[in-house]
Amino acid sequence: MNQPIKEIEMQGILSIDPLEGSPDWYWGTDYTSGDLYEAEELFRDGHLVVQNKLLFVHYPDGKVLQPVFAQKGQYLGRPIFYEGKLAILLVDFSREKIWILQADAAKKRTDVAAWLPLSTVEDCYNLMLSASPLMLTRQGGDDKFQILWPEKTSFFIESSESFLFRNGDRLYFSLWHEDPDYWEETIVRHLKIGEILNRFSGSLRTMPDGQIWALK
Repeated sequence: MNQPIKEIEMQGILSIDPLEGSPDWYWGTDYTSGDLYEAEELFRDGHLVVQNKLLFVHYPDGKVLQPVFAQKGQYLGRPIFYEGKLAILLVDFSREKIWILQADAAKKRTDVAAWLPLSTVEDCYNLMLSASPLMLTRQGGDDKFQILWPEKTSFFIESSESFLFRNGDRLYFSLWHEDPDYWEETIVRHLKIGEILNRFSGSLRTMPDGQIWALK
């Protein structure tokens, strides 16, 4: 049986990824000025930042949504899905603001969840939205992990450690090793002070329906 091919108009964006937190949304961007951090570097060096496009595609109907249209001097970061809405990070370098937006596809509206001065962060390196709740996090090149909104916390982690998700007052991180073989372990830290509460071999994966799988 011949399978029909569905054509999706993506304005030249030829790669899409599953949207974190959703079983049926995908997202894609054109990276016109690189990633968010590279766009910031261009702006700091006096170059014009060409804004990127951020498109969402719904499965299985293939409906395409572009809830936010960035302007010159603005750049869109990696989105996530939270509590039934598309959560979008927009940095306005010209006005020195960080915007956290939430788009409701069913109601066809986009609202501002929060905004922060760009001076809140040292730079946009690994600046991204995370859950749960909806948070703005940053993992800098100095191995410092930060939650910047809606509350604030900051502590140092290991260089090969990366944030996974939050569960109550516990933060889960993945830590990889090569000694000499590659292996991973999961680190559980206290929200406020970063104290290690638990660590175990294996990795965690959050599935589209919200289940958390431990791979050992």
